[in-house]
Amino acid sequence: MSCTELLKKELKKEFPSIDKDLQNYVEGVLSSADDFETSEEIYDAIGEILHEVTSDKTENDIRLLCNRFHSILHPQSNGKVKPQMRKILAAPVNLGEMAAELNSNMEEMTSIWVQGRTDVSKVDAKKLEKAEAKLQQKLEKREGAKTTTTAAPVLQTASASQVLSKKDAKIDAKGQSRSMDIRIENFDVAFGDKVLLQGADLNLSYGRRYGFCGRNGLGKSTLLRMISSKQLQIPSHISILHVEQEVVGDDTIALDSVLECDEKLNELWRREKELSKDPSKADELTEVYQELQLLEADKAPARASIILAGLGFTKEMQAAATKTFSGGWRMRLALARALFSRPDLLMLDEPSNMLDIKAIIWLEKYLQNWPSTLLVVSHDRNFLDTVPTDILYLHSQRIDAYKGNYENFVKTRAERLKSQRREYEAQMAHRAHVQEFIDRFRYNANRAASVQSKIKMLEKLPELKPVEKDFEVTLKFPEVEVLQPPVITLDEVAFRYPNTDRTIFSGVCLGGNSESRICIVGENGQGKTTLLKIIMGILTPTSGFVRHHRGLKFGYFSQHHVDQLDMNVNCVELLQNEFPGRPIEEYRRQLGSFGISGDMALQVVASLSGGQKSRVAFAKMSMANPNFLILDEPSNHLDIETIEALGKACAKFQGGVILVSHDERLIRMICNELWVCGGGTVRSIEGGFDEYRRIVEAEIEAASK
Repeated sequence: MSCTELLKKELKKEFPSIDKDLQNYVEGVLSSADDFETSEEIYDAIGEILHEVTSDKTENDIRLLCNRFHSILHPQSNGKVKPQMRKILAAPVNLGEMAAELNSNMEEMTSIWVQGRTDVSKVDAKKLEKAEAKLQQKLEKREGAKTTTTAAPVLQTASASQVLSKKDAKIDAKGQSRSMDIRIENFDVAFGDKVLLQGADLNLSYGRRYGFCGRNGLGKSTLLRMISSKQLQIPSHISILHVEQEVVGDDTIALDSVLECDEKLNELWRREKELSKDPSKADELTEVYQELQLLEADKAPARASIILAGLGFTKEMQAAATKTFSGGWRMRLALARALFSRPDLLMLDEPSNMLDIKAIIWLEKYLQNWPSTLLVVSHDRNFLDTVPTDILYLHSQRIDAYKGNYENFVKTRAERLKSQRREYEAQMAHRAHVQEFIDRFRYNANRAASVQSKIKMLEKLPELKPVEKDFEVTLKFPEVEVLQPPVITLDEVAFRYPNTDRTIFSGVCLGGNSESRICIVGENGQGKTTLLKIIMGILTPTSGFVRHHRGLKFGYFSQHHVDQLDMNVNCVELLQNEFPGRPIEEYRRQLGSFGISGDMALQVVASLSGGQKSRVAFAKMSMANPNFLILDEPSNHLDIETIEALGKACAKFQGGVILVSHDERLIRMICNELWVCGGGTVRSIEGGFDEYRRIVEAEIEAASK
C-alpha cells in the first residue's frame, strides 16, 4: 500500500466524519514528504485544522497522530529527522586553493553578501549570562526527564454501602413491589479515603423532576454512577438509564440507533416479521398487532426523528452511520436514545455541556413534559429554573430536598438558614444565662436544688450545631493597563479552509476594546471557535483584515484547556513548570485567587474534579497577565457558585472579554454586545440575549409544526 493510501486510511480512521474538502486539503498538504523533516512541522501545518474537525481529541492526541503521519512519510527514520543525502563530487577539491581564493575575494564578497558590523559586541553581558543559565536549566531538566520517568498517579475508586430494610428486600425478591417511588436510606458513599456521603437519604417520587446541585467535588456524579451500577440498590422492577457514555460508532444509521434502544418495541417488530410468514399463526400475529398499537409503534420513527431534530440532527445526519459522527455528536445520540426509551428513572449528568443554546432551549421544553422520574445534575442556573419540580442539594455529606425550582430553593434555603441561625443564637444565649446562674449559686446550700434542676435542664436541651457558612467563591483576574481604542478591528473578514469551497463566514466587520464584553452565540459548527482563532491570529482570514493594538496580549481559555494540563504534577508544580523562577508563595497566591488554596494546591491535578481543574487552568492563563480574555465554553465544568464568581470577575476585569458560552445566566451577567454566528456570516444584534432567545424559540416553534 502506498504512502498516500496509508495516510488516507489513517486520517479516515481517526476522523470518520471529516468534511471531504478538509480531507482533500490535509492529504494535499501531506503529499510532499520532503516538506516535513519532523512530526512537529506536520503539527504546525495541519494541527489547527485537525482540532477544528473534532472537539474530542486533545493536543496530545493530535501530536501523536502527526507522529504516525511522519512515520508513514519517512518509514526509514522511525520518527527521527531524515538524514542528509551524501553528495559525490565529480573531481577532487583543493581546499588550500579555495581558502586562498576566498581570502582574496573577501572584501568583494563582504560588500555583496555580508552585513557590515563593528567588532565591538553589542550584547548585554548580564542578559547573555542570564540566557545561558536559563538554557542550561532547560537542558538539565530535559536530561532529567530522559533518565527519570514520573509515575502516573494512582487514582482512587468509589464505593457505596447502605442499610437495607429486610421487609422491602423480601417484597422485592418476591416481585410483589409495585411502587415506582425510590427510597435509598441511610447510605454512605466514599471515593477512596474521602467520605462523600454519610448516613444520607435519597427519596425520589415517581413523575417528579429533580435538579441535583452542590459544589464541585462533593460526589454528585459519583452518586449517579453508584445508582446506575447497582452498588446502591433500588427496586428491581424500576428501569434505570444513566446517560454517561457516548454511542459506539458502527454502520447503524442514527435514526435506527435511536429506534433499536426500545427493546420491547424491537422484539414485537421481530415477532411480527416471523409470524407474518406463517399463516397458521394468525391469532398470535393479531395479538402482536394489538400490542404494537398500544405502544403506538407506527408513530415511533416520527417520534425518534423529532427528538434527533431537536438535538440538532438534520435529515441527512439522521440517515448517516453512527461511525461518521464525532464524540460530541455521539453523546447527543446517547441522549436522544435515552429520551426515546423513556426509562422509569432517567439520570442526566450536565446534559447542557454537549449542546448549543438552540438545543438546550428545545431540551428544556421537552423535559418539562417528562412522564417518569428525572434526576439531573446541572450547574446551568437557567436550566435548573426551568426544568425541575424539586431541588436536591448536596452539602456536608448529606442531601437536603427542596420543593420548587432553583430560584425557589435559593429563597427557601436562605430563610431556613436565617431561622436556624436565630434558633442557635437564642439557645446559646439561654445556655449562657442558665450557666451564669449555675456558676453564681453552685456553692450556695440554699440554692442547691435550683442549681441541680438547671444542670439537668441544660443536659436535656437538644445540642444545636452552628449554622454552616457558605464558602464564598472568588475569582480574580490580574490588574492590567487599559488599552486605548481601537483594540481589535475586523474589516470585511472572510474565511474558508484552503483548497475547499466551504466558506465559514464572510463580510465580517466588527471590533472590540477594553470595555467590550462580547458574547458569541450560534449553533455548533457555525464557526464560533474559528472566529476566536482568527481574532487571536492563530488562523489567517481568507480575505479582509484583522488589526490589533500593539500592546494587546491575549489570555485564551479553550474548550480543551483542562484536558491539556499536566495531570501527573500537583497544582503548584504545574505553575512552577510553566513560569519557573518565582517564589512558591507567588504560585500559591495565584492559585488561591481562583479558589485553589490550602492542601488542594498540593493535590495531584488528576485527582481534582472537573471544576477544580478549570480553576487551575484559569490560574495558569492569568499568570501571564493578559489584557484581553478569550473564553471558549469556560463554564462546562464549573458549579453555580463558581460561574457566578466568573461573571463578577469578568465584570471587574479592566481589559476586554470575548466569551463563547451556552450558559444563559453567565451570558446575561457579562454581555453588553452579542455576536451571532450563522448563515455564513457573523453579525451583532440589537436587543441582546432576549432578542436572540426570541428568534431561537420562534425557529423551534416553526420546526415543530
